[in-house]
Amino acid sequence: MSMIEPMTTIPGVPDRIPSRLRRMSVEEYERLAASGIIPSSNRYHLINGYLVEKMTHNPPHATSFQRTGAELRRIVPAGWHVRPALPVRLPGQASMPEPDHCVARGSIDDYAERHPDPNDIALVVEIADSTLSEDRALAAWVYGPAGIAAYSIVDVNGRRIEVYSDPGPEGYQANTTCTEGQFVPLVIDGREVGRIAVVDLLPPMRPQAPASGGEARGAS
Repeated sequence: MSMIEPMTTIPGVPDRIPSRLRRMSVEEYERLAASGIIPSSNRYHLINGYLVEKMTHNPPHATSFQRTGAELRRIVPAGWHVRPALPVRLPGQASMPEPDHCVARGSIDDYAERHPDPNDIALVVEIADSTLSEDRALAAWVYGPAGIAAYSIVDVNGRRIEVYSDPGPEGYQANTTCTEGQFVPLVIDGREVGRIAVVDLLPPMRPQAPASGGEARGAS
């Protein structure tokens, strides 16, 4: 996901932001969206009371996004489903983020009249290629304090998965990193329901540029 510059330093509004800046509640955001002032095709979502621009997926991000969704759908048990890039309602944080994926309780039709809240969500996943620091910040001041049970970041460039658990007011109390060759457990309601190979969530390795002709001749 993408953050506008001031969001990288929240919580605590930076001095350079005007004091008259007004934050928006989830309820206000929903009313604006329902009225059409914020169109359904908008490129923004609500984070900590601010409208935040979403980033267009580049090819590695898009590939990881699709692979992650496919792997989650493969192992998510009955009674749960995967929601791709759809809103999660966090009124206590004045946020309605649209994470790359989340695992939600029940069926698709259960959310025909409302968006899921923390009680409905077992896992949120963000894909990070150019937004790793911002996605880590979300653990500390959005998803963790909201009570989202687990949060994972697929670090495309670092080729690893960061797994956050045990949410609390200050963010997540536990985090681990899984690298290629390892597996990421999917835990729902305190029970491990399956594992996913880290490599299966990442785009293929980018081919390295061949050595120049001069370097090749010098090595022979």
